[in-house]
Amino acid sequence: MSPQTTVRDWARLLYYLSQNTLSLIGVVLTTSSAITLIGFWMYDFMLPGPPHPYVGILLFLILPGVFVFGLVLIPIGIGLRRRQLQHIGELPAVYPAIDLKMPMVRNSLFFIGFATILNVMIFGLASYKGVSYMDSKEFCGLSCHTVMAPEYNAYENSPHSRVECVQCHIGPGVGWFIRAKLSGLRQVFAVTFHTYSRPIPSPVKYLRPARDTCEQCHWPQRFSGDKFILKTNYKDDEKNTPMTTALVMKIGGRASSGSVGIHGRHLDDDSRIHYISTDERRQVIPVVYYTDAKGKTVEYVSTDIKVRKQELEKGEQRTMDCIDCHNRPTHAFELPASAVDLRMSRGLISPELPYIHKKAVELLKADYPDRDIAQKQIVEGIENYYRTSYPGVYTSKRALIEQSAKNVAKIYLRNIFPDMKMTWGVHPNNLGHNDFPGCFRCHDGSHTSADGRTISNDCTACHNLVAVQEENPKLLADLGLQ
Repeated sequence: MSPQTTVRDWARLLYYLSQNTLSLIGVVLTTSSAITLIGFWMYDFMLPGPPHPYVGILLFLILPGVFVFGLVLIPIGIGLRRRQLQHIGELPAVYPAIDLKMPMVRNSLFFIGFATILNVMIFGLASYKGVSYMDSKEFCGLSCHTVMAPEYNAYENSPHSRVECVQCHIGPGVGWFIRAKLSGLRQVFAVTFHTYSRPIPSPVKYLRPARDTCEQCHWPQRFSGDKFILKTNYKDDEKNTPMTTALVMKIGGRASSGSVGIHGRHLDDDSRIHYISTDERRQVIPVVYYTDAKGKTVEYVSTDIKVRKQELEKGEQRTMDCIDCHNRPTHAFELPASAVDLRMSRGLISPELPYIHKKAVELLKADYPDRDIAQKQIVEGIENYYRTSYPGVYTSKRALIEQSAKNVAKIYLRNIFPDMKMTWGVHPNNLGHNDFPGCFRCHDGSHTSADGRTISNDCTACHNLVAVQEENPKLLADLGLQ
């Protein structure tokens, strides 16, 4: 028998046995996924840089899986078809020739062709829509991650609300994409079986290095100059007396004059800071290592934090980056008093209402069983307070009272989620040192080196205070703000 005859016989055998539903499904799956894959690869080849993370899930996971699954179905269908024919005694000794004049052959080819074209169109459109949706903030915050409602709410009210979630939580490249998706798979099981933490902990250990994400938009070496900050706080007296704090933050890098700002000191290429933290949230830092421009490393050990050697050895050793200070750059939650101060300075809560600051903070700190009841009781609490304690104010300034009451309730809804055990101050914010340790985790005056040097806790190292909690400071008039 010639090789040509053998090939023809095998072709007839496979063609005959492949005329079964399972194999035909496999052919359709394989063909449609292969065509779509080729299309995506050509599209990706023409675009610079790595593919978008959620395009990658199609390129590297779903489509290859469909392609392989279709290939596996074809021989399985052939094997089952052969066993079925052999069992009923209809397995032929000589298989029919492949003849396009035969209705069965023409119908089979027509079915395969039509189904393939249809599947390519459907699958291509579905893939596009799927990628667009999975890349959206709504998908991350609402569709699959409903337990992330507190984080999504904070994100929507943040400076990064127009930055897609995947840009910070995944970033470019295949490696971190796969890592994020494997973590996401674990989270799917946690959500399904309700085993997730309440509240959701900050993922500080699993975030990508800031150089790969934050510094794609923010370039520390280009930071320069100082930043003027003006803050207004209100007393808990009847007049809600405004108190002004003004300071100049030295946030710059290394200037040509030789001055060094906050970013230049902590993130400059010529110096590196490492530290050891002994808690999951990086709030306890007993040891800091500083390497200067000459390559000399100095160890600073806290005299206030008492940590056993075993705890120190198990602690997290980390190179400092943006996230160590800006640990809540997007998902930042407020505290009652500062939140009320901010709304009052914007006119959302009227300072004209007597004791509004004190009453608002009091109602925000109260315990409520759920958000709906909280919203209702906060609004009613403010309105009833002025109705009974200041009836004249209630009559003359009712619109301001209603507006203020609604905005106080919005503060609660913005920050508190009882079902997720998300209450005031759950997540520490390391930016600053007023509400949480923040800067003082290292700049507390107790981190000392072997030769007696101490990490500075001098206020002027980071900022110059122009006015501190002053009523009507002259500065406001000088700046034309009064």
